[in-house]
Amino acid sequence: MAGLAITSLVLSQFRSHGLTRLAFDGRPVAIHGPNGSGKTNILEAVSLLSPGRGLRRAGAEELARRPEAIGWKLSAEVDGLDAPHEVVTYAEGQDARVVRIDGKAATQAMLGRVLRILWLVPAMDRLWIEAAEGRRRFLDRITLSFTPEHGEAVLGYDKAMRERNRLLKDQVRDAHWYGVVEARMAEAAAAIDANRAAALARLARAQDGAETAFPRADLTLVHPEGGYGDLALALAEGRARDMAAGRTLQGPHRVDLAAVFAAKGVAAGQCSTGEQKALLISLILANARALRADLGRAPVVLLDEVAAHLDAARRAALYDEICALGAQALMTGTEPGLFEGLDGRAQVLAVTEDGGISEVKG
Repeated sequence: MAGLAITSLVLSQFRSHGLTRLAFDGRPVAIHGPNGSGKTNILEAVSLLSPGRGLRRAGAEELARRPEAIGWKLSAEVDGLDAPHEVVTYAEGQDARVVRIDGKAATQAMLGRVLRILWLVPAMDRLWIEAAEGRRRFLDRITLSFTPEHGEAVLGYDKAMRERNRLLKDQVRDAHWYGVVEARMAEAAAAIDANRAAALARLARAQDGAETAFPRADLTLVHPEGGYGDLALALAEGRARDMAAGRTLQGPHRVDLAAVFAAKGVAAGQCSTGEQKALLISLILANARALRADLGRAPVVLLDEVAAHLDAARRAALYDEICALGAQALMTGTEPGLFEGLDGRAQVLAVTEDGGISEVKG
């Protein structure tokens, strides 16, 4: 069965695009052109057809074309999980982002029930050597791809934690107020922990026995101070310490993600830059394989400038795996030669320096 797919996309006043209309046929899409021509903006637009702030994590007000800044709009026709859908998302001026599915108002969470979208972008290259926040975000994107409700659990937990942190900063000592908020945190945390653990187990199974040119990455969750057990109890017992710190020091918001290059037994952060990139690609491919097995259809995959950091053999292997998955992968690169390994198996779009786009017939 063919993978999930975007069949048409219209970008209006979005980033560098005044009005851009694109049509896709479900195959991988290779987009090449000079830096600054708007290639990544196309991928970002697609990423906004999923829950969250997209691959750049930009606020709605940052997405409008400058200098007009009158707002922006994305319209897409998609071959979704259950049926074709029309998805529209937009923001006007400083207003919050709006989502509509088949003409009806929708939440961002509902986008996860229409499509599943994965991505790998250059900003993630330092994932294993920078702060834990980025790794948690990476983990939660993976988890969200398997469990769309995970986003709501994370939002609920964060909201309750902000309320608790306000109580701490205001030196409130009424146990009743804390008890109510901490119960909500504990309930959401249980769902977050279960969802994350299930996602990592699913990735591990997807890597077992897989024939791939990319190295296996073994992932584990790392809890500071040995974990928190019963979170409601841990929060109650830790109020004095948290009040002194002015913030909540225990919970799923402190969990880290550790990765090991399995064949070498070396932590990802100690691997070479090329090995770290290969591990990331391996995880994205495993995520896609797992989703195809679960859903019967591969997710949409966004790969920004990924080919430039691979040798010819690895590039060919990546393209072979994408095509074997049956995934609609949108890939960007500065040179058409980076996509030679696709051998006519993809749509090829050429973007000019001024943002013009034409399809290259293979």
